[in-house]
Amino acid sequence: MSQQDDDKATRLRRDGCLHPAPEQVTDSRFDDLAFFDRRDLLQVKYEMLRRVRVDGLSVSESARRHGLSRPAYYAAQRDWTARGLIGLLPDKPGPKAARKLTPEIVATLRQAQTEDPGLGMQDLAEMAARDFGVDVHARTVRRALAKKKR
Repeated sequence: MSQQDDDKATRLRRDGCLHPAPEQVTDSRFDDLAFFDRRDLLQVKYEMLRRVRVDGLSVSESARRHGLSRPAYYAAQRDWTARGLIGLLPDKPGPKAARKLTPEIVATLRQAQTEDPGLGMQDLAEMAARDFGVDVHARTVRRALAKKKR
């Protein structure tokens, strides 16, 4: 494997686009390694969808040839329909929403800040810990309070 191939694999891994089982991609289109790369999950998903829609392959057969499951096909189809090609990219890792500071806690902190404008973010973080048992950083409180104002 060349340095260029290693670099691409590293980039695919970093971006969450490295196919978990490239050796299971048996579709003949991926035999032409000049363009198709069975390690590139985005390309594999696109081709899986295209083979069903354009070439008339069954969902099961296309998913199998691309080393993916039928549920993976339907998820890719849903994402493609909703957002196009960009929908096939993996979601960013990490939490998608606040987990500790619920809307109720944020409302209480906001009310306390309104009643006493001298309260700093650290004071509000300590209040959240004392009153709700939630251990958060002062920056987290600042971000949560800023979101509602937008």
